[in-house]
Amino acid sequence: MNETSKSSAAIARPKFLRKGEQTRAAILDVALELASRDGLEGLTIGLLAEKMKMSKSGVFAHFGSREDLQIEVVRLYHTRFEQDVFYPSIKEHRGLPRLQSMFARWVKQVTVEIALGCIYISGAVEYDDRPGAIRDHLVAMVQAWRDALERSIKQAVEQGHLRADLDVGLMVYEIYGLILALHHDARFLNIPGSVDRAQASFGRLIESYRPTGSSDTASTPKNSKSVAKKAA
Repeated sequence: MNETSKSSAAIARPKFLRKGEQTRAAILDVALELASRDGLEGLTIGLLAEKMKMSKSGVFAHFGSREDLQIEVVRLYHTRFEQDVFYPSIKEHRGLPRLQSMFARWVKQVTVEIALGCIYISGAVEYDDRPGAIRDHLVAMVQAWRDALERSIKQAVEQGHLRADLDVGLMVYEIYGLILALHHDARFLNIPGSVDRAQASFGRLIESYRPTGSSDTASTPKNSKSVAKKAA
């Protein structure tokens, strides 16, 4: 597990856990790493037991079924995504500073996931046509993030940072498209400079939605450049 993942795990896990809770949390850490690499469908009790040096029955004692384990992995991924991307961003001022921070931290998250993978993206491929509890959880969590982006865009409009006549749904679509393109170019094609292109494209997108004659100085978050630099 890389240092960023370790940091996220420390945040996501309460300080004082009983032995059984510690074991369950450790199993979930490894399960998330395996699911990020092999997909949720590639996550098996046997492989997890081997990695944990436990018996299959020992792993099953903490989760009622493989599906329960997969759902818990989705929840853990979502929790860490919120802690690394969403919660730090809402500390920024409402409007464009918050939206810019959300995107910059999202890009940074992508750079961490290049070595493994994104549960949201791989899960969408695995479960796009497979109804059930796992798909329902994935959809709900991705929708929660999309809702957060929509709120941030609407607040940027209210603050006068973005045009009042913009199509919020279209802008969310365009932002999501940049992240998907970044995953494709950086992870699949290994194209150098993909992060810089994603940031530049986001900047052009923001400029296209600014009110006529507006200045970007008042709405640029103080830490946006530093976050982008770390992400690159």
